[in-house]
Amino acid sequence: MDFHPQPAGGTPKPWAFPTPRRDVLPNGLTVLRCHRPGQQVVAVEVNLMAPLDAEPEGLDGVATLMARALSEGTDKHTAEEFAAELERCGATLDAHADHPGVRVSLEVPVSRLRKALGLLSDALRAPAFPDGEVERLVANRLDEIPHELANPARRAAKELSKELFPATSRMSRPRQGTEETVSRIDAAAVRAFYEAHVRPVTATVVVVGDLEGVDLDEALTETLGAWTGTAAEARAMPPISADDTGRVVIVDRPGAVQTQLLIGRVGPDRHDRVWPAQLLGVYCLGGTLTSRLDRVLREEKGYTYGVRAFGQVLRSAEDGSGAAMLAISGSVATDVTGPALADLWQVLRVLAAEGLTDEERDVAVRNLVGVAPLRYETAAAVAGTLADQVEQYLPDDYQARVYAQLAETGTVEATAAAVSALPADRLVTVLVGDASQIADSVRELGIGEVKVVSGS
Repeated sequence: MDFHPQPAGGTPKPWAFPTPRRDVLPNGLTVLRCHRPGQQVVAVEVNLMAPLDAEPEGLDGVATLMARALSEGTDKHTAEEFAAELERCGATLDAHADHPGVRVSLEVPVSRLRKALGLLSDALRAPAFPDGEVERLVANRLDEIPHELANPARRAAKELSKELFPATSRMSRPRQGTEETVSRIDAAAVRAFYEAHVRPVTATVVVVGDLEGVDLDEALTETLGAWTGTAAEARAMPPISADDTGRVVIVDRPGAVQTQLLIGRVGPDRHDRVWPAQLLGVYCLGGTLTSRLDRVLREEKGYTYGVRAFGQVLRSAEDGSGAAMLAISGSVATDVTGPALADLWQVLRVLAAEGLTDEERDVAVRNLVGVAPLRYETAAAVAGTLADQVEQYLPDDYQARVYAQLAETGTVEATAAAVSALPADRLVTVLVGDASQIADSVRELGIGEVKVVSGS
């Protein structure tokens, strides 16, 4: 029997994360464009400098509601008409608010890019913020909050922020507001926040896709270029401070069959030279199924379906200051909460005493660097990362340089960064579970004072 010859792999091609071209429109809007051949769905990201710190006192959540209301009607279309026009373009438009600001995301086939940019321009230039639509969005948000509080992972994140940051810091409170603050928000508050913080001179638009044959300059000039607004004074970002004194908070959920774990502290962000080594070391600790935490807690002990360690940038400033949340998260069966935490802390202590192995380092580099071309196959993935760089005041070639730095980072350097990022004696631990069953075993571990709070 004759078989078809087995295909052979081709010659590897060099790859680097793309560096965009940067321009500024006459209205002050900064434009980053990146041509990606073959990407017929264009991704557009708009960064608006409307940070959560800018929300008026007592109106936490107004940035989120403004972001959601941008597509609920303009000076040209009602909310229903605007949605219908987006659908005719085959486009999707989303927006959300976070500590650095508001992000608006558009995806559309390149053949309908100009039309979709016109709709995006209308949403940014002249949102209607109708009373009825804002009231509906407020009601929707109030409906979401109880569901979020019922989710163990979301409840743990809320409690960790409250524990880490001072009460006066916006970072200590839920990003999208509480029932008390959201219920105070109306269309007038949404419009006031928009008028105070949304303007082209402080915004950046990122456009990524196959732009061959597209007169992007003309399309932008006729759409987003028509957006006008006054100049704005630079807003001073308050410094980020956090208390990482080792301690445990148990959010009591009587009868819970699992305990949600969230263990964290605040550390360096991407402006710090240690970031590449920290990224590599934390990945070795808990970035994938082959990491140390999973190897012990999942494979050897069977405590969990998976535990992850990660670093997430919270907010950066133009002067290079900023911070990232460094954390370990997962869930375990209630009856093994104490033993699982004991083994987790043992993993951290062994890491500090013995370090990572060269094999662990090599596997992590292959996973982080080797799969990057697959991770950035879509225009949306590239646009999102470029928008992150803008949001964090990083240079346009930052991501490309990070991959080169990761490949050059040694095992000793990665170990030191991981140990510094997650020191066993400087971690705040939040457990969402049945306090009556887990509190005593957790106290015996000696990882810090144990406090029990209501899970409601």
